[in-house]
Amino acid sequence: MADLSDLPPARSGRRAPAWPGVPLLVALALWAYAVRHTDVSRLDDYGLVSALHPAFWAGLAVLTTGFWFTVRDARRPGAWSAAYVLGLLVMERATQAVLYPTPLYAWAWKHEAVIDHLLTAGGLQTADQVGDMAVYDQWPGFFAAEAALQRLLGVDSAAMFMAWWPLVSSLMLLLPLLLIYRTFTEDRRLIWTAVWLFYVANWVGQDYFSPQSVAYALHVGVLAVVLRRFGRSAVRRGRPRQAVWTVVITVLIVAIVISHQLTPGMLAVCLLALCLSRRYRDWVPLATTMVIFLAWCLTAALPFLSAAMPDMIRSIGDVGANVETGYGATPTGAGAIATSWAARLLSGSVLLLAAVGVLRQRVLRHRARPLLLVAAAPLPMFAASSYGSEMIFRVLLFMLPGAAFFAAAALLPKVRTLAADAAEQEAGNRQATGSAEARRWGIGTWVPLAALLGGTLAFVPAYSGKDRINYFPPQEVALVRQLFDQAPEGSLVVAANRNYPDAYASYWNIGHYWFLDDARSHVDEIVREPAATLADDMAGVERPARAYFLLTQGQLANSEMNGQLDKAQLDRIRTSVAASPRFRLVAENGAGWLYELKQSEGAER
Repeated sequence: MADLSDLPPARSGRRAPAWPGVPLLVALALWAYAVRHTDVSRLDDYGLVSALHPAFWAGLAVLTTGFWFTVRDARRPGAWSAAYVLGLLVMERATQAVLYPTPLYAWAWKHEAVIDHLLTAGGLQTADQVGDMAVYDQWPGFFAAEAALQRLLGVDSAAMFMAWWPLVSSLMLLLPLLLIYRTFTEDRRLIWTAVWLFYVANWVGQDYFSPQSVAYALHVGVLAVVLRRFGRSAVRRGRPRQAVWTVVITVLIVAIVISHQLTPGMLAVCLLALCLSRRYRDWVPLATTMVIFLAWCLTAALPFLSAAMPDMIRSIGDVGANVETGYGATPTGAGAIATSWAARLLSGSVLLLAAVGVLRQRVLRHRARPLLLVAAAPLPMFAASSYGSEMIFRVLLFMLPGAAFFAAAALLPKVRTLAADAAEQEAGNRQATGSAEARRWGIGTWVPLAALLGGTLAFVPAYSGKDRINYFPPQEVALVRQLFDQAPEGSLVVAANRNYPDAYASYWNIGHYWFLDDARSHVDEIVREPAATLADDMAGVERPARAYFLLTQGQLANSEMNGQLDKAQLDRIRTSVAASPRFRLVAENGAGWLYELKQSEGAER
């Protein structure tokens, strides 16, 4: 079916002026001014939201408004819309890299430790050698590639570049997104608005330095190839060309399978959904995915899956438990709750707009039905696993390419078929067109702009509202590195939780114990008698190894904002350890404290 979006953009007799460059430059200037005048040394429970200079918010509003009035004009070259999207990525994903002197996210630091282990050990190791961390050796694709990149760049650590990874991984998604959307429309307004909404709604934080970020980009790339090259019309153009594209997606699928546990399953359900459409009855992509995925699961990943299978089987069908957040994952405090609700409202609004777009745009509902199937395909994964209480976020992430497309369709004028337009002209009914032109600056302009602006501004608290947890100041990094520089092999590091930089440093020869991961009864015992209980927990370490107790700013923030222990309880623990004769203060600074358990015999309890 052809529609008006297949027509070339309308062209006037004169060249469209270059005014779109003005708001773009103003927005970037405001952003540059804001980052120079933002202080992140004292973050509160609202994270970066309350720390940002007001010029940042003004710049984001100017950028969004300029984008909307640029993209809705069919005369504008697509390069202007692309420039605005790149400006959005700079303001969204580069702000933290510019503002913070150290990389964010404890998980990013964990992945840096895995790369360090891979370079140190010179190969993969089993659970007998590295314990639970062997799961990373069973999906080593991302870490092996980053180790090679680290050597190529000649840097000592991935921490040298991982702060910029959110911007890099977001740029990796741009080309496959454009290819997917151009499969179903040539309307540049719809394509670029969908791309904008995708980035605005992608707040779930899986763009950081992680296997998921690369595997997700490859996943979207596979979908782009399948949607463009494996449809019924593409198959009719010749099998030799199909063989080439089969090789391409096979390479991408192998890279996904060896890098991440969840993404191959998500890709399989998306490809299965496509096979339900008459336009995509080619089973080669799905069969290729399943064969490679199963082959890896039954060989390299078998040790992990054998141990995890009983829990995985128990979680199948238990949707309530799979979407429920457990202890230590409940936002606590006004700031954490507010930013959590901002994220929920942002996602809910985009999904609601997508539903409106599906109902309102009949032509697109038919033409882009495969994309609608891809958007709905991840939903059954709720019944498959909790994925560490993160399944709800991962489902949302994999729904986004399709949801953003139909959400954009809800904001733009209604698409009509060429046949309907021709019939209208034959009937001489031009009143509707005239009235639509008269309403050009009316409700059809300002209401979508308000929705786009609200979503773009809401991204900031949804994405950066927990930066008090995710940011580790240089003092905290220095304290932790001092610990691991002096800890002998076989030592034990005890901490409240794992939310601190280098929490997994030297995990192949130093033990780690995070007591808030323990049973709640034992946590309560630690709160009642902190020094005595912790000393008993640490007493099994023998010389020359040592036992350390580490408490840092990142642990305190994570515990308070996620409903574990409050500030008074954590202060009680630290004070008790400081006063105990069984512990010795090794180091402290403005970001934390480091104690060592004395190993002398007969120490008083």
